[in-house]
Amino acid sequence: MKIWLYSAASVTLIAGAAYTTSSSAQQPVTAAATAPQAISARDKAEGAKAHPQLLEEFGGLYTGPQATYVTRIGRTVAAQSGLAAAPSEFTISLLNSSVNNAFAIPGGYVYVTRQLMALMNNEAELASVLGHEVGHVAAQHSQKRSNKANRAGLGALLATVLGGVLLGDSGARLGQQLGSAIAQRYVLSYSRAQEYEADDLGITYLARSGYEPLAASTMLASLASQTALDARREGRGDKSLPEWASTHPDPASRVVRARQRAGQLVATGHITNRDAFLNMLDGMLYDDDPKQGVVEGSSFRHPSLRLTFNAPAGYVLSNGPSAVSITGNGGQAQFSAAAYQGDLEAYLGQVFRSVGGQTQLTYGAPRRTTINGLPVAYALARASTSSGPVDVTVYAYEFAANQAYHIVAITPLGAVPFDSLFQSVRRLTANEVAAIRARRVSIVTVKAEDSVASLAEKMAYPDYKVERFRVLNGLAEGDALKPGQKVKLIISSPVTP
Repeated sequence: MKIWLYSAASVTLIAGAAYTTSSSAQQPVTAAATAPQAISARDKAEGAKAHPQLLEEFGGLYTGPQATYVTRIGRTVAAQSGLAAAPSEFTISLLNSSVNNAFAIPGGYVYVTRQLMALMNNEAELASVLGHEVGHVAAQHSQKRSNKANRAGLGALLATVLGGVLLGDSGARLGQQLGSAIAQRYVLSYSRAQEYEADDLGITYLARSGYEPLAASTMLASLASQTALDARREGRGDKSLPEWASTHPDPASRVVRARQRAGQLVATGHITNRDAFLNMLDGMLYDDDPKQGVVEGSSFRHPSLRLTFNAPAGYVLSNGPSAVSITGNGGQAQFSAAAYQGDLEAYLGQVFRSVGGQTQLTYGAPRRTTINGLPVAYALARASTSSGPVDVTVYAYEFAANQAYHIVAITPLGAVPFDSLFQSVRRLTANEVAAIRARRVSIVTVKAEDSVASLAEKMAYPDYKVERFRVLNGLAEGDALKPGQKVKLIISSPVTP
């Protein structure tokens, strides 16, 4: 799981992959420095146009009582911004995404993913995240960033780092084609000053709404803990990404600042609604939606498509609504699908044209083989980038007369890290499909005989059980449980048709 919190972007920038770093010389901007401006008709039109595209990008809406809850809390906080005559002018969406993320776009459109919501431990933390995003809207950060991109020219910004290979203007399209999970990591981010300004505004809205203003700091602390745990799980050591390499200011560096900001405000209340919030989470989907396939360690399995493949050792799988990315130090790859008319070699050409975009890729003669009983065609192209040549390899697999899938891999010249990936694609058996499980949030009440270790053992994971349990419940090392306390578990459940 990747961490991309508070990373709004216009749809054009999400489709592309831009990477910048924030200047450490920038100073925080106080909430008082920004006077709110009403949402304009132009912004509403822009947001309405982008909204359905973003829903598609992030797996669609997550429906049910949790979505209704998010909309209610979001509009309550947004009403404190002075941006709209009525809270209903804000569109607050819960996304069916397994990525920890929240963002906003012009027009009063605010989004939070179900995965990030599950990391929260009370209603005030939810309000803090939504308030932060409303702060971005109030300060018109998206518009300012878009204007900056237009002045610089998108071509100057569309660059992405892929396994240590920098793809500049000539290779930008290649990076873009590696799917939403990779593109999201390198979307042009807000500046540090803008993130701090949104923090300040969000905490102000939080306090005005009667919520506990310290919730912003506890939410950021949970995010920092999740970031560090993911780094350990993915073999990046005990530390999270350094602040200069992150798409946002390091969450850990914002915790103290958020706590100090909360202490400066006169709060009208200290509402947390912890138990009500946790009860609302009960049963919510967690991690991958089986309808979009599931990642289990190094394996990806899709029950309805009845296919599976395995990432090479040392590589990380990231599942998205329409593609799966495979990332590591030796290159990047993406598993996806395209329209298929029964000709694998024509399909290869279609994929190469899509990957290259305006940069025409010349690939070698397609070769044919059979992998795990599947007809396969594959070919290799070489592309010039600002960092030197790279290999672009495409494998196409025929699953039916009208259905094919493909893997696009971009690697340093001559590198072959994905051979095992190419050879691992196969059909799932009926028993394997039946064995696939969904993960869901389960709320339990701590009993006198329970401990962190005993409850963590029930977590539906093969590793880091105690660490996952502590992070999920905002428990620091050494924190004990109290009888009667409600806590979150992640359990497995059968996949519903």
